[in-house]
Amino acid sequence: MSERRILVTSALPYANGHIHLGHLVEYLQTDIWVRFQKLRGRRCIYICADDTHGTAIMIRARQEEIREEELIAEMREAHVKDFGGFDIEFDNYGSTHSPENRQACHEIWKAVREAGLVREKKVTQLYDLTAGTFLADRFVKGTCPKCKSPDQYGDNCEKCGAHYDPAELIDPVSTLSGGTPEIRTADHLFIEIEKLHGFLEEWTQRGGALQTEVSNYLAGHFLQEPLRDWDVSRPAPYFGFEIPDSPGNYWYVWFDAPIGYIASTHEWCIKHGEKLDDWWKNEKLTEVHHFIGKDITYFHTLFWPAMLKTAGFNLPEKVHIHGFLTVNGEKMSKSKGTFIRASTYLDHLDPSYLRYYYASKLGSALDDIDLNFDDFIGKIDSDLVGKVVNLASRTARFLETSGLSAAYPDDGGLFAQASEEGEAIAEAYNSCDYSKAMRIIMAAADRANKYVDEQKPWAVAKEAANSAEKQKLLQDVCSVCLNLFRQLAVYLAPVLPKLARQTGELLDDPIIAWEQSQSPLTAKPVRKFEHLMQRVDPKRVAAMIAASTETAYGEKPSETAEDAVPATIPFDTDAPLLAEPLAEQIAFDDFAKVDLRVARVVAADDVEGAKKLLKLTLSLGGNHRRTVFAGIKEAYDPQDLVGRLVVCAANLAPRKMKFGVSEGMIVASGPGGSEVYLLAPDPGARPGQRVH
Repeated sequence: MSERRILVTSALPYANGHIHLGHLVEYLQTDIWVRFQKLRGRRCIYICADDTHGTAIMIRARQEEIREEELIAEMREAHVKDFGGFDIEFDNYGSTHSPENRQACHEIWKAVREAGLVREKKVTQLYDLTAGTFLADRFVKGTCPKCKSPDQYGDNCEKCGAHYDPAELIDPVSTLSGGTPEIRTADHLFIEIEKLHGFLEEWTQRGGALQTEVSNYLAGHFLQEPLRDWDVSRPAPYFGFEIPDSPGNYWYVWFDAPIGYIASTHEWCIKHGEKLDDWWKNEKLTEVHHFIGKDITYFHTLFWPAMLKTAGFNLPEKVHIHGFLTVNGEKMSKSKGTFIRASTYLDHLDPSYLRYYYASKLGSALDDIDLNFDDFIGKIDSDLVGKVVNLASRTARFLETSGLSAAYPDDGGLFAQASEEGEAIAEAYNSCDYSKAMRIIMAAADRANKYVDEQKPWAVAKEAANSAEKQKLLQDVCSVCLNLFRQLAVYLAPVLPKLARQTGELLDDPIIAWEQSQSPLTAKPVRKFEHLMQRVDPKRVAAMIAASTETAYGEKPSETAEDAVPATIPFDTDAPLLAEPLAEQIAFDDFAKVDLRVARVVAADDVEGAKKLLKLTLSLGGNHRRTVFAGIKEAYDPQDLVGRLVVCAANLAPRKMKFGVSEGMIVASGPGGSEVYLLAPDPGARPGQRVH
């Protein structure tokens, strides 16, 4: 058993929003890494917590007319449930609104004060008169002062990457009220991390702690000039911890959030009779590993190490930084149903699918990964069901009576070859290059399936009833297959813990150690085979997207700071009306003849030979279907339409066209071409309902 101690953290999810598939890139990546370390026999704990302070929490609690403590308790319960649904196991899941975090904040603040790093100066801030609060960075939008890109948040520009103060924004707008905030001045406390410039330059550039591209980025963007003082206080009203030596001021959420790593560890230590200093103040005994997204690189590679160094805590052995998630090649979208909550996914699909798919995409660099649903379905069906589970489902039932062979049969070197590849797989896991690990494992699965196809145990079984020789051959062939399957299950255990548990139950030998991949099982009973995994049902994927689309339309715009939008009414020109004047008046009776119905797009296909048409299959509820040819090809991709609600003119006479018969029309606006906009009902509407 290794003496190596590892403390692992993920970024703390904010307690003002639900977990979605983008968040899960990080938590699944971390969970896989931790499970691998534990499978290798290393003492490793996974620490996390809810990030619970800030203006966003305060504002939402006001809106819901509850105390902030009630709000964060409800969200914590939802977060824990979602993580558990995806088999993400934390050794401790705490909260930044805890006595342990207050204590740790006091300790670090005292050290920073004594080091002479704190200074006070007046700050010009944006204040929302309607909401009655100073605006946090994420509650103000405007035009970037650097590159002039519009609709950027108050802390950094997504277009050019510039960091700035909210007051520097051009034409700022409060996302809480939609109004123009006013500028006010207040006293703030700052940490002068420039005084630690030399240390930070040495630590970030020494190699090992950061990926090379991150080190180079910091050297070229931040460390080549004096580091800005870090504003770590906010005036009342603010939900958080009041600063003990500065009454009326509170630690900014980004000060106490990373300290939550230490506080959550402290909670774990209390439960297990451990000493916190052994985990956070002894670099010889414990390695600290942080897993974060690339959007919070600055905080975890400059400000956070500066605080740790000053207060005498362990510096991170490694900060593992990952990219973002796109869905079908685009940013996640509520209107397209690709902004999918973890809970919505769990309502429709097996979490093992997503665990494997992300693993197959994740490398050790900062590249974004794309969740393409066609690829998702194909990869799960091919790799997990067609290659891995297939080995057990085709052979296990033949061994329910005899069990595994007493001695491991000759397999032509298959088990030995995969055993030799174990270290390469382990190294890929350890370096977070999961996609490489999956490629090696699936190559071994291909070889195992070739063996099955060549040996044809189902054919041998037909002759085994009356032949002892054939019975022995059948037992040996199936013993090889099940051992190759078990070997794959061990290698995949960090990614697919459920499959590992099922495999352990099937062969009466729990998978608990990496070394189990190196030795075959013999003379073991084989329990009755239970189905391990099903193919992905495309209808369930479509239903998940549809459910996400409907949810998105009904959500409050300000549910989270990231999703907040200004509550302003834009000025609309009359250009469209002048371009297409009103038609002649008609009687109400004439309009009533058109039967408009709510319909759901259940299929959307390109029409061969047609430049503008898409073939849509619409559901009016139950088994009632209509085929409609719509001239929207330049405006919509077919896959983006599946699951959407539309309005259909349902009583039009069928129209025979070159490409088929169209049984209605869908309602849309716009001049045509790429400027076509489908009209959609609000949430709650159901296919078949009439539009009045």
